[in-house]
Amino acid sequence: MRFFPWGFWLLCVASAPARGDSGSKARSCAEVRQLYGAKGFSLSGVPQAEISGEHLRICPQGYTCCTSEMEENFANKSRSEFEAMMKEAGRSVQTTLTAQHRSFDSYFQDLLNKSEKALYDAFPSMYGELYTQNMKVFKDLYSELRRYYRGSNINLEEALNEFWTRLLERLFKLMNPQYHITDEYLDCMVKHAEQHRPFGEVPRDLKVKATRAFIAARSYAQGFLVGSDVVKKVSQVSLSHECTRAIMKLMYCPHCRGMASVKPCNNYCLNVVKGCLANQADLNTEWKYLMDSLVVVADRIDGPYNVDSVIGTIHMRIAEAISNLQENKDSITAKVFQGCGNPKISTKGSSSEEKKRRGKVTLEAKSSAQALEMLVLDAKGNLTALKTYWITLPGSLCSKRVMASSAADDKCWNGMTKGSYLPEVMGDGLANQINNPEVEVDITKPDMTIRQQIMQLKIMTNRLGNANIGNDVDFQDASDDMSGSGSGDSCPDDVCGKRLSKSPSTRQPETHAIPKQSGHGINGASSTSLPSAFLLLLSVAFIAAQHLWR
Repeated sequence: MRFFPWGFWLLCVASAPARGDSGSKARSCAEVRQLYGAKGFSLSGVPQAEISGEHLRICPQGYTCCTSEMEENFANKSRSEFEAMMKEAGRSVQTTLTAQHRSFDSYFQDLLNKSEKALYDAFPSMYGELYTQNMKVFKDLYSELRRYYRGSNINLEEALNEFWTRLLERLFKLMNPQYHITDEYLDCMVKHAEQHRPFGEVPRDLKVKATRAFIAARSYAQGFLVGSDVVKKVSQVSLSHECTRAIMKLMYCPHCRGMASVKPCNNYCLNVVKGCLANQADLNTEWKYLMDSLVVVADRIDGPYNVDSVIGTIHMRIAEAISNLQENKDSITAKVFQGCGNPKISTKGSSSEEKKRRGKVTLEAKSSAQALEMLVLDAKGNLTALKTYWITLPGSLCSKRVMASSAADDKCWNGMTKGSYLPEVMGDGLANQINNPEVEVDITKPDMTIRQQIMQLKIMTNRLGNANIGNDVDFQDASDDMSGSGSGDSCPDDVCGKRLSKSPSTRQPETHAIPKQSGHGINGASSTSLPSAFLLLLSVAFIAAQHLWR
């Protein structure tokens, strides 16, 4: 019976805790308790030392410091924190775009205001009653120009034509006060006078140049606002249930496993975030088109369309037109009388023309071309930097927010334990997540909110394209373009033709690297330790039985 002491020792060894550091006591959960409390949760029920993790539904089921309630709370917390990261990143882009809009809008409005003020300051001295009795005509013109710039549904060419018609009617009556001119006569006068260009080439020239400048300026300013609004709405899209689980596993499961100091593997983080932001990445193509279109129109504004000289000199062009009419007054009047007949003599008498015209005042326009050049240069730099925002967002979040490890780190959190991460990094966009090992993504169901924003980008890019060639586009006529907002061109038929279901029975196994054993880490789960202990016990029992038979 000499076998007993030896057999008893083997039984003791076999019954020792089957963990990575055999025979050591359970590790303290002090770090997790501190983190949990810092997040605003009660420490009631939080383990003081590690417990078995069979109850976990998201984190690996090894020894853990997290209860089911803690896991759920951490999952909700990770969701809110990741959504906050998204909104913060989006706010940075919004701030850039709204700042560009504010700068250009301020410049353009100031340009228009200065032109109007110069007209109000100079015209009374230049034209006397020709101006004072027709002040509303000029006010209405600038009012219409502002309304157009701000996006009102106004035909700019018609607004300019209306201005010249009203101005001609008023000035013709004032220059011929000795006649009683009826509305019917004015209609005839306008038809005949326009054939002889009473204002010279100014109306036609100003219409061409001002229309192009205003179309470009309005589309340009609107483009910044649309871009900012798209970012705001996309940043508010909620995370899916599958994404929440993946983010929890990425951010808080290391804490539950007692690896608070271990950073997530960079490629692991990229796969998680790319899976979560798959729909957002599909904005990339149309977003780049919008940024490029804004750059092109910016060049037009500071180049061929010369907004500074066109808008800043409107008052000077009007003065030039009035001077043309005054110089050709006699010939124009004669041709009108020839075509419409002589109007009746007025019984109210006439006043001297000299009272209406008090001499000429030289008009000058202060150029702000340098300011516009700087605005455009700054805008182009920012727009170029924002072109790749949606596809660089995962990398930015991982490096700056999640604080993932470097790409070469092989002792990082890979979703299961501390080690290297082997799966390849997925491509960008929804269709490329078909084999994402970290996030279950249904590529047949694109997010409708994001698809609508993709359509908004397309519409705005189209407007900018028209503005680039001087075509006016009604800002309210885009509703029909939304009919295709549910169709995404990022999901090919051969991929979307079948629903991908990554259930446990069909999902490919993850290929994480198996880490080397260390003397102080949790290197295995309890579920894998128990079978080994059981086999060892059987072996000891078999040896003991052999000794008994002897």
